[in-house]
Amino acid sequence: MTGSAADASALLRVAQMEEADRRSMQAGTPGIELMQSAGAAVAREIARRWSPRPTVVLCGPGNNGGDGFVIARVLAGAGWPVRLALAGSKEALRGDARHHAGLWPLPIEPLEVGVLADATLVVDALFGSGLRRPLSGEIPRILEAVSERHVPIVAVDVPSGLLGDTGESLGAVPAALTVTFTRKKPGHVLLPGRELCGETVVADIGTTADLLERIPVDTWENDPALWRAALPQLRASGNKYSRGHALLWGGYPTTGAARMAARAAARAGAGLTTIAVPLEALPIYAAALTSIMVRAAPTPLDLCKLLADKRLNALLIGPGAGIDASTRARALAMLETRRAVLLDADAISAFAEDRETLFAAVAGPCVLTPHDGEFARIFDASADKLARTRAAARTSGAVIVLKGADTVVAAPDGRAVINSNAPATLATAGSGDVLGGMILGLLAQGMEAFAAASAGVWLHGAAASDFGPGLLAEDLPDLLPGVLRRLTMP
Repeated sequence: MTGSAADASALLRVAQMEEADRRSMQAGTPGIELMQSAGAAVAREIARRWSPRPTVVLCGPGNNGGDGFVIARVLAGAGWPVRLALAGSKEALRGDARHHAGLWPLPIEPLEVGVLADATLVVDALFGSGLRRPLSGEIPRILEAVSERHVPIVAVDVPSGLLGDTGESLGAVPAALTVTFTRKKPGHVLLPGRELCGETVVADIGTTADLLERIPVDTWENDPALWRAALPQLRASGNKYSRGHALLWGGYPTTGAARMAARAAARAGAGLTTIAVPLEALPIYAAALTSIMVRAAPTPLDLCKLLADKRLNALLIGPGAGIDASTRARALAMLETRRAVLLDADAISAFAEDRETLFAAVAGPCVLTPHDGEFARIFDASADKLARTRAAARTSGAVIVLKGADTVVAAPDGRAVINSNAPATLATAGSGDVLGGMILGLLAQGMEAFAAASAGVWLHGAAASDFGPGLLAEDLPDLLPGVLRRLTMP
């Protein structure tokens, strides 16, 4: 999975978007035209959603404010009653923003709460995604007043106070609609940014495809177009062995987590799935499972004997495993095989006091799937979500799946996807165990670790969306075939 900004799912950092604008101007498109295109695009999106109504456009002192002058002029020209308020003075504006301010034919009002008096729609053209400091002065009070009055806000690029590279808020209030340009930024997809943006529309302002091809990217919004071609394909000549054999360690006395993971691996397409379990747990697992095989492996040494079978090509430990030395020993035995290994839950936390041993053992394809708490036990959790996931992948040598409503998947080489299709119904016990099983099933069929993790996360969200309210984690595996059918059938 590599690409350029020409990929529709590519996410551009603020600096990359500035580079795209700079290259557009170097190629012959004046900045004045880019600003006109941006403002006109926002005005079009507004007109598609609302009828003409009293509208206030709040303009900042930079290019975002320049977009606001264009928006106000286009709306007013279409018969909308528009008022425009500016932070600072018209004389202080520079470049393209100053040009478009000069075309505004009506009064420019000071930026104060009074300008909102009759507004039923507000355009936030105060600050774009490059803002690096908290909102200050009158601006927070004005934006809070708009929010408290439940007046819809249309944000230009991002809601003012939202960091485009991280999705963090420095005082932003929720928008009903955000219109950005050319490509989304990570802040449009990461939380809380995604919720603060409301509906996000990407407008084309004329940046050419050949220009975008020259901007390399390493971050994408997770989408099947990124990995669909790598999904395992069923072949008439295939058999259960050619589709891979997944092995899981099944914990005791907690048994449900591993059973759900095993079912998910099988539904994802693994030809065979086996759970290795403590001797006393054998009757429980055997009674509850049919197509999933169960093997007794009371000690880490017994697991090592099982692993001598090289047909076991994808391995998972963690769900219900327990946080103890035996879990560490089993995890290390799996990693020593250099086959595809997924560590989840307890198998991550078990290395809280010995993370360097874990990192040193990662020699083959490896995926770690922590939630925030487990992540903080073995990695530095101080940076923003995208940055800390990337750093963890680089440090560990594993693909990291940092789970959440905005799951981030990062590879050791710096590639990352941000997932945005997970519904709120996935906030239920055991859904993470099922996710691990889905990824395991894809790994067993030979899918590369980063692609398998990215696909598994998206499939997990799509399956949950198909079910709707009332979802239980145990529902998810049986929803997976329907999602896969839509992706793979003509």
